[in-house]
Amino acid sequence: MIAVGPGQVTLSDRRTQRRWSVALEPYELGAFPVTQAQYALVTGERPSAAHGARLPVEGVSWWDAVRFCNALSHREGLTPAYRLLGGDDIEWRLSADGYRLPTEAEWEYACRAGTTGPRYGPLDEIAWYRGNSRERIHEVGGRRPNPWGLYDMLGNVWDWCWDVYDAEVYGTYRVLRGGGWFDEHWSCRASVRRRSHPTFRVDDVGFRVARSGRR
Repeated sequence: MIAVGPGQVTLSDRRTQRRWSVALEPYELGAFPVTQAQYALVTGERPSAAHGARLPVEGVSWWDAVRFCNALSHREGLTPAYRLLGGDDIEWRLSADGYRLPTEAEWEYACRAGTTGPRYGPLDEIAWYRGNSRERIHEVGGRRPNPWGLYDMLGNVWDWCWDVYDAEVYGTYRVLRGGGWFDEHWSCRASVRRRSHPTFRVDDVGFRVARSGRR
């Protein structure tokens, strides 16, 4: 886990031409996407299409990611961040010290790591994408990290985030960030937002965990 200090980030959406700023409290974010080995250790499940202990887990829904966060919290003696209330109802307990998904503002702020361009470095050095992935997923940590020590923020697998994408238009669809191994270069940028239904499972979508800051 990488500690991220407080800050502010401006998000944007190309579809609606909207921009909005978010102030952030301190938090922690996983240096890597959750791997297949970690996912299997916590859940006993191996859902991925490709197989390898250090490959990012993929083929996991938003709900799978939420349940993993709670299971990991229980495993480490922490208070789970989420209360599952049945159906599509879920409560994020803001005071909990357990693991959770990052908000998309937390994700983008950490991805940028103080940089101001569309990416935190040359794409071929920092990301697995269609131009260099040979159309397959790769082990975590194989590309250069960003200035704060976070790997695979762009490329390899998209990261599920906590946020609803646009409730009025897309209902319960949740935000995805970062781009994946099958995406063209224009999808692997810090500002790009994608959406998916929280029950969908896709072979280029994974997640990384966050925790609210202790400082």
